[in-house]
Amino acid sequence: MRLSRRAVLKGALAAGVGGVTGTGTYGFLYERHQLGVTRASVAVTGLPPALANLRIGLLTDVHHSRWVSHEDVVGAVNALMAERPDLIVLGGDYVTWGDRRYLGPVAEALAPLTAPHGVFAILGNHDDDHPTATALSKNGAVVLRDARTRIVVADAPIDLVGIRYWTRRGADISALLRGANGTVMLLAHDPRRLTEAAGLGIPLVLSGHTHGGQIVLPGVGAVAAAKFPVVAGLGRQNRTTMFVSRGVGTVYVPVRINCPPEVAVLTLTPEENFRNQSAAG
Repeated sequence: MRLSRRAVLKGALAAGVGGVTGTGTYGFLYERHQLGVTRASVAVTGLPPALANLRIGLLTDVHHSRWVSHEDVVGAVNALMAERPDLIVLGGDYVTWGDRRYLGPVAEALAPLTAPHGVFAILGNHDDDHPTATALSKNGAVVLRDARTRIVVADAPIDLVGIRYWTRRGADISALLRGANGTVMLLAHDPRRLTEAAGLGIPLVLSGHTHGGQIVLPGVGAVAAAKFPVVAGLGRQNRTTMFVSRGVGTVYVPVRINCPPEVAVLTLTPEENFRNQSAAG
């Protein structure tokens, strides 16, 4: 019988920290609030010289709820704005299970995010399609739901392709690429889309969804996220680079262990730097 991600997370918590009260208390009271800024250089195949050193802010998996407070969200926004990225991507799961009580508040908390080349958002598996898109759009984000848009940076085009969580077939993603002739960046909540992106020759994918495992047990790792090709940070398949953020919030259990929340600032670099980055898998 296949275990759900929820069951694995709960089981990992019980097995790993059930008998260690101090560790569980730390993960609940402290670590899940200890948001940091992750800065990474990301090698991109075929990157034009004009896009070298472009800085992308990635904020994902907010999960605003009774466990992830307004202050937690504002803290993430402030941390990212302090980095002054050139472009901002919001990676989905703004609330948990589509809870509309928190949808307006989280959209308003994210509204101060601005960047010279815009703020772009996709939806995650916890987001209701139309209400979430409306709330985010009202507060300044461009929401990409199986859609492509283009921005131009120093005369170099970037085609941003944003897909829904449920868009999985390579043919459906390929259809969104027709007419793209800039540097393509796929925004996909689920890191499992790395396989399709690599097959299509997409040079860069930005994802979330995993929470970095949320509970990372010593000697065991991120049990709940083992099925993903990249759990957190950088990965590469063929000539496609992926970055997966640990995200801001929590789901199922309000605990993070050995896996603090983050916002990420990604600096694009030429492909030859990929040897210094982690390989997928």
